This record gives sequence, C-alpha cells and structure tokens, in this order.
Amino acid sequence: MKKYFNKSLVFLLLLIMLTNCNSDTEVTNIGPTTGQGGSLARFTIVDNYLYVVDNQSLKTFNIANKNNTVAGPVVQIEQGIETIFPYQNKLFIGARNGMHIFDISQPGTPGKISTYRHITSCDPVVVNGNTAYVTLRSGNTCGGGINVLDVIDISDPGSPDLLQSYDMTGPYGLGIADTLLFVTEGALGMKVYDASDPHQLVTLDTAVDVQGFDVIAVKEQNLIMVIGNDGFAQYDYSDPFDLKLLSIINVQN
Repeated sequence: MKKYFNKSLVFLLLLIMLTNCNSDTEVTNIGPTTGQGGSLARFTIVDNYLYVVDNQSLKTFNIANKNNTVAGPVVQIEQGIETIFPYQNKLFIGARNGMHIFDISQPGTPGKISTYRHITSCDPVVVNGNTAYVTLRSGNTCGGGINVLDVIDISDPGSPDLLQSYDMTGPYGLGIADTLLFVTEGALGMKVYDASDPHQLVTLDTAVDVQGFDVIAVKEQNLIMVIGNDGFAQYDYSDPFDLKLLSIINVQN
C-alpha cells in the first residue's frame, strides 16, 4: 500500500536523519563530520562548523557549543551561487557559471583556491579523488542551453581542467560512491555509471521509481537515497547492475 506524506515533512525527516549520521563514518568523505547532504544542498557541516551559501556568498558558523552558535566570516563570491559540497578539507561550490573551490584546512576560515568556468546553467557538483563531476541543465531559471555531465580534473585544485563532457537528457543532482556515479534525470529517474575511467563512463542500471531530483550515497550501507518531486526512494546498490528498491514514500505537493 502506498503511503503519502507532505513534501515538507519528508524533507525535514531526511534532514534530521542525515545530520545525525555516525560521526565516525565517511559518508561526507571528509573526516569526522556530522551529516551528509545531496549535491543540491545549500549548507554543509564539517567538524564544528556550518557552512552556508546564499545567492552570492559563503557564510560560516561555529556550532561547537549548541547553546551559543557563533557567526564567522562571510566570503563574497559572485551572483548565482547554488550548491555546496565538502571533500578533503575543501568546499566545492556550484554557481550558475562555474565551480568555485575553497580551502578549509583552517576550520571556519574558508580561502578561495580557484574557479572553473562553464556556460551559464544550473550546476550541482560532487567530488571523488582527483575528479569532480558537474551537471549542466537547460530549460530552467539558471539559463543555459545544454544538457551535459562535465568531468573535471582537480588534481591541481588551483587549475581545474575539463577531462570529458557527456551528453545528457536533463540532468539534475548527482552522487558518488567510490567508482560509482549516480545521476538523476527528472522524469527519466536515476542512472548509475561505472566511473572508474572518467574518459569513458559506462551505464550500469537505471531506476525509474521516482522522478529523480537529487541522490545521496551512503557507502557504508551500500545505500542510495533518491529524492524526487513525487517521492523518496531507497535502493541497495550492492549489485550496481541490478539496483534493489528497498522502500518508497510517495509525496503529495
């Protein structure tokens, strides 16, 4: 039997669940953090700091004392900031015309490293190793006239370099778990790719149980959570050639 919930309630429950993940796991790929967000997230927690992006800036908050949150530096970036993703003492910030890389090796004091420029478009980003993955989508308020997945070499964070672009139909958010890349495509659901060779991604399987909007990968459990406009689904990806649907919650607007 299908269960229906209010969309706001579902996303609130997701937020509570994800920000209470075991801090000893690596679900954020960045040391002892306290939660895991998707590629469309506008805030992230790294150690005792909350980093938040608005349309044009990066804000920092010290949350070590839950009874006394302390506002830190506000870094002005540019108009059109959309998403934030943490990886190995760095923040990767997606904007409508580029990806910004910030150093947070000094906690609470983000420092600009570089910017990778692209055509004006919506720009979620995830990172694994020396590779960043960025989706660009057309037909939206971000502008843009292309639908592609850009694969970017970040082995030198100060000089990001495009490795490969893959044509897509209408990509939204994405997630990464080692060499597996998950990309949502709205009504087309979500695709899983073998990304062991960034120059030649290979499609392994497709999930169409919800309209894919964003995806979160929890490596320790071989679990992915796909968020869509019509619901929220959990899959076991132990066999990436055959994703197993574990549960689905249908959402009413």
